[in-house]
Amino acid sequence: MLNRIWAFAFSLIFTWSIAEAQTIGNYQSGFKKNRNTISFLTTNGAVKLEFCSPDMFRFRSSWNGKFEENEGLMVANYNWADVTYQVEDKKDHFMIRSSKLVIRLNKSPFKIDVFDIKGKLLCAENSVSIAKENTAVGVTKKLQADEHFFGFGERMDFMDRRFKKVTLNVGRGKGLPHAIGAYNILEANYCPVPFFMSTKGYGIFLHNSFATTWDMGSSNKDQYSFKAADGELDYYFIYGPAFPAILDQYTAVTGKSPMLPQFALGLHAGTYSGGTWGHEEKTSDAYVVELARKYRELGIPVDLLWLDSTWRLFGAIGGKGATSFEWRETFKDPKGMFDSIYAMNYKMVGLHLRPRFDNAKKLNLLDQAREKGYTYPENGKPGEFVNFFDEKATQWWWENGVMRVAKLGAKFLKTDEGSAFGALANESEKVGPTGKEAEKLHNVFPIAYAKAPFLEFEKLNGFRGLNQTREGYAGIQRYPYIFAGDWPSEWQYFAPVIKAGLNVGVSGVGLWAHCMGGFEHVADPELYMRWVQFGMFSPVALVFGMDHPGYKEPWAYGEQALNNFKKYDLLRYRLFPYIYTSMHQQYENGIPMMRALVLNHQDDENVYEIGDQYMFGDNIMVAPVTTKGAITRSVYLPKGTWFNYYTAEKYEGRQYHHVVAPMDTIPLFVKAGSIIPMQPEMIYSGQKKVDLITLDVFPYGESKFDLYEDDNLSSAYKTGDFAITRITSSLKADELVIQIAKPTGKFTPTVHQYELQIHWAQENPPRMLRENDKRIAQAGDSDATGWRYDQKSKILRVKSNANNQSDITFKIN
Repeated sequence: MLNRIWAFAFSLIFTWSIAEAQTIGNYQSGFKKNRNTISFLTTNGAVKLEFCSPDMFRFRSSWNGKFEENEGLMVANYNWADVTYQVEDKKDHFMIRSSKLVIRLNKSPFKIDVFDIKGKLLCAENSVSIAKENTAVGVTKKLQADEHFFGFGERMDFMDRRFKKVTLNVGRGKGLPHAIGAYNILEANYCPVPFFMSTKGYGIFLHNSFATTWDMGSSNKDQYSFKAADGELDYYFIYGPAFPAILDQYTAVTGKSPMLPQFALGLHAGTYSGGTWGHEEKTSDAYVVELARKYRELGIPVDLLWLDSTWRLFGAIGGKGATSFEWRETFKDPKGMFDSIYAMNYKMVGLHLRPRFDNAKKLNLLDQAREKGYTYPENGKPGEFVNFFDEKATQWWWENGVMRVAKLGAKFLKTDEGSAFGALANESEKVGPTGKEAEKLHNVFPIAYAKAPFLEFEKLNGFRGLNQTREGYAGIQRYPYIFAGDWPSEWQYFAPVIKAGLNVGVSGVGLWAHCMGGFEHVADPELYMRWVQFGMFSPVALVFGMDHPGYKEPWAYGEQALNNFKKYDLLRYRLFPYIYTSMHQQYENGIPMMRALVLNHQDDENVYEIGDQYMFGDNIMVAPVTTKGAITRSVYLPKGTWFNYYTAEKYEGRQYHHVVAPMDTIPLFVKAGSIIPMQPEMIYSGQKKVDLITLDVFPYGESKFDLYEDDNLSSAYKTGDFAITRITSSLKADELVIQIAKPTGKFTPTVHQYELQIHWAQENPPRMLRENDKRIAQAGDSDATGWRYDQKSKILRVKSNANNQSDITFKIN
């Protein structure tokens, strides 16, 4: 009874708050159609509803009758094909129908309810819903029974937001000591995204750059609401009903993640060049070259390297929080450093910077930029931040700052601390620009900041762009990858970081990384091993830390940790064809490479709070071990049949299973029927010709895999210059048939053969094998050709005689 009284009290408070606000009012007049847009005048303002597709519309409310101009940082696409729809003007409502949706606009009070074409309710509003209070604008909608919500960006706290409240505003957290401030997983907001998907089959993207608050049934369990601190009430309603379809359309609005160069799927290694904060005098270009050489000598696969903050002099005005573009004196020959690293077959070397100019000993870029008006004003005076909203200022920053290091050999940037624009910076007490305009730009500044070097380096390098950034907002996926931030090397942060990757993935940001082993403090070697296992099955594999003098370098944590690192790093490089195909899926339809289980199982309540398991691409289930000392863990396998990746042991889905996970083993499962393409082992991308692709096959029923191939480097894929190889597996009672079609598409892949590695789960061993109806003999102990079957491992291996210039069919009896 007491709980019900409190719930009623909260309901009254919330209702009173809305009642005190000004609603959009009642329909008055002015119903007009213009292509996809329908306009209405209300007693307190104006409303627009614009169809983007039959499944999606944009809804806008203005209390002064004026609507803001379209912007290009959050939203990438405003041009939509004509949509066929009908509008019926009824006595008390309008009925609007597309081929997928039925929208009822109530006239008095003005509110909107949405149904699918069969009449099933998707989303309804309360009688008092669209409102403005002071400068804040928002809407209240009914919370349906068994309705659950996913998204909201890089959240580390929960997966399912039902009955939760959250504020979205870019930042790492406030307050010291770190234990309750910057490292508060409830507060961390490195990449918030004002977008969610509902298990009822729809999603909502609030197109507003001000700080937003989302009450998803926390104050009143019968309703949810979202509001922005200022600006326009402007949101997109997206019908799926399946989550992948919603995500596809959301990223059609905010932009798809581009393809990285294939080598960027390899290891990214960062370094403080021998000296982090307080040890800057220990830095040197010699340290960096020796680091690059050591990776090669130890046979640790790596392709990208970047130098964090201590490569540059810290200026007198901005200190560690600003960028002078002047090399520290301990770097005697920066160009020679770049040249030496590239001579070791590293593909890209980059540099860390921050978005504020500073003066150093020889360079006074801050003074110059201020004089030209290229810094963003602070309190009416020239500021320190590069004005990335001004094209001329951005170009000046590029030509006079970044090009100083790019002409020596830098090929990308790590754009750090974008959240400091209009907020407290990490390394100082400065807050940057203040005021209403700064509040509006605060969340989109990280996008403008990452966009500039991504596009410029793409032109300069002559191949696909790459930029690493810590902060983002809706649309950041275009520029193109986020890392999770500065989380300490402690067990308590490991599982939340995994959850952050899953949440940001279902929020449209698919290219994501984290510091393997954590960023700050010396890691427990066991934690380092477990975190590395997870890191190698992340969209971007990144190792970096500020634990002087170890810096999370793989050899700093003992021989066992080093062997573990190499094992999974080598496996990742072998999986390039599989991961690269997954990255293209992400570009095509917005589906992240690292997928929360709810993405494909939104009707299975068992997966709603699973934040430590995920699908990596279509076929591989990853279950990191996040408990110290654990050598087992429980996993949940969704509907279907599954195999243990290592042993091919069979499991039935929609059940929990307890599995063994020794220290050097991360539990991996594959969907029954999985076909996983792999390339030869190598320690950097392109070390060997990929003239043999291994197909790791787990036969079960009918299955397929579409192998994606292109030139691995250029942007020609955007205009369809790629090839698809359809691979199918069909298991019947007496025969297994595997077909590899000749590649189709504009691109011609290099010539390669195939090797089948079939996990034979049948009771009887294989007896006969044919390739294109020609019988292949079973190999003897000394034979170099023929098929081989290992009774102990139950693995059948055979190399094709034909290559990918023709269709190939294998039949195994």
